[in-house]
Amino acid sequence: MADIRYWIGFNIVPGIGPAKFRALIDHFGDLEAAWRADAHELREAGLDRRAIENLLATRAGISLDEEVERVARREAHVLTWDDAAYPPQLRNIYSPPPLLYVKGEILPEDEWAVAVVGTRRATVYGREATRQIAGDLARNRITIVSGLARGIDAQAHRAALDAGGRTIAVLGCGIDIIYPSENRKLAQEIVERGALITEYPLGTPPEGGNFPPRNRIISGLALGTLIVEAGEDSGALITADYALEQGREVFAVPGNIFNRGSGGTNKLIQQGAKLVLSAQDVLEELNLTMVSQQIEVREIVPENETESILLQYISSEPIHVDEIKQATGLPMATVSSTLAMMELKGMVRQVGGMNYILAREARAEYVVD
Repeated sequence: MADIRYWIGFNIVPGIGPAKFRALIDHFGDLEAAWRADAHELREAGLDRRAIENLLATRAGISLDEEVERVARREAHVLTWDDAAYPPQLRNIYSPPPLLYVKGEILPEDEWAVAVVGTRRATVYGREATRQIAGDLARNRITIVSGLARGIDAQAHRAALDAGGRTIAVLGCGIDIIYPSENRKLAQEIVERGALITEYPLGTPPEGGNFPPRNRIISGLALGTLIVEAGEDSGALITADYALEQGREVFAVPGNIFNRGSGGTNKLIQQGAKLVLSAQDVLEELNLTMVSQQIEVREIVPENETESILLQYISSEPIHVDEIKQATGLPMATVSSTLAMMELKGMVRQVGGMNYILAREARAEYVVD
């Protein structure tokens, strides 16, 4: 992997965003060469005068080694476009962040994620709807993504944690700053059961202009975005707009027509957003009803290539050994002996008539209170 120091360095430079990152990599081949380039070479790469001046000033004023150490001292790490662990859903949006500061851990199963956002001035109705829907999604192994803001966002994170699920908070500031400060305890719990992430360098304050770009990451991490409660001028609607631009589903919980705080969500429904009354509506629309079983399959670690092949065809539904042989193209003796060994290991179970299922019990399609 390319030296992370240069990714961090360029991320600190004002005015160098995803497009300029890509232009520099395409022109120089790697960021180290770009970092060492002179003004003439940078102009040839497509940087404008202001970006070049910012880069030269930043380059002269920082130590890249110290910047890497600062990230480590905050118990954070960095993911770039080059990392296999970079979230695949986010990688596929327009203008994905070249670099993510992460505190906590992003796991492969977080690709099954739903963003849940809304107003900072949540009503009792909005908070309760968020608690129920986000909680039920989390119980069905869906990762909840939100923005750690007051109101609906904080309630969504809390609901996921209380349900024993995972949640990711996307910040509009540096990873070393928690905003609002009242959510410090919540943020720490999120680190333990998910992650805090941001594209902004250490020390970046939570300025108003940071939050609209932040919202593209919230929607970009998720298969769909649910707006629970939002007025017609709510920032949550920016997240819905990004989701539509990214080709993701948009959902909305209907609200009281006399409550201004529900004007945005009701209008989204008028415009075609999927009306949501329960977590089941989201699970069915996104075809996420079997996520628990898919995660369980991933958690079974095969010890050899033959076991890996067989596990592709064994699920909670019984499958006959003859069907497995036909599907895999393996000799019957190999299939039978491998299945016998997998049964001894507790990986699969025979349920009569030479039919096999995964040994772990399947969960119910929907887990609700």
